[in-house]
Amino acid sequence: SFVDICFTSTTIPKLLVNIQTQRKVITYKSCIMQMYFFILFIGLDNFLLTVMAYDRFMAICHPLHYTVIMNPRLCALLVLVSWIISALHSLLESLMVLQLSFCTALEIPHFFCELNQMIQLACSDTFLNDLVMYCATVLLVGAPLAGVLYSYSKILSSIRGISSAQGKHKAFSTCASHLSVVSLFYCTGLGVYLSSDAPQSSHSSAAASVMYTVVTPMLNPMIY
Repeated sequence: SFVDICFTSTTIPKLLVNIQTQRKVITYKSCIMQMYFFILFIGLDNFLLTVMAYDRFMAICHPLHYTVIMNPRLCALLVLVSWIISALHSLLESLMVLQLSFCTALEIPHFFCELNQMIQLACSDTFLNDLVMYCATVLLVGAPLAGVLYSYSKILSSIRGISSAQGKHKAFSTCASHLSVVSLFYCTGLGVYLSSDAPQSSHSSAAASVMYTVVTPMLNPMIY
């Protein structure tokens, strides 16, 4: 809940300013600051959803060992590691963007400053930035997503082994809220990055960004 509040706080204030002033741009300094916190909290959301998938996996597939394995010390360690990795990744991406040079005064017609968009607007060589961004996507998004999918494959296999319909329903209901949030998070995220690759679709990109940065985090507490 705290991460979702911080996540929406990186974009909603700028969105409200744009609506009030009717000036739909974001300056370079604001962009760097927003990008740092956005990458930080989106990374945290990603890791925490993976940790929660592991928690559901232990609760359903190994219920007798759940309280021993998922003890407060392990939970605190998993959250701490998620914070550290997200903070370091966000710092790395922001520092690498600061090394880029831009031919003109940089103003992005958007309330949401996206890393890929910044790299595309640079005049200097962006090979290293692209390399780091794609490697980070594979390692820090692909690996957690694979962990979530693996956990749910084991959970579904375990649920199928339950004989009674009531038992199956009870086991699945413990995962329903988390599965809903995971679906919203990854589907809207995919929509943002697909729309950002198309330069003509600024309206659809903004709509996808609103879904991703505003609607989804605000729905999460209601879902849970």
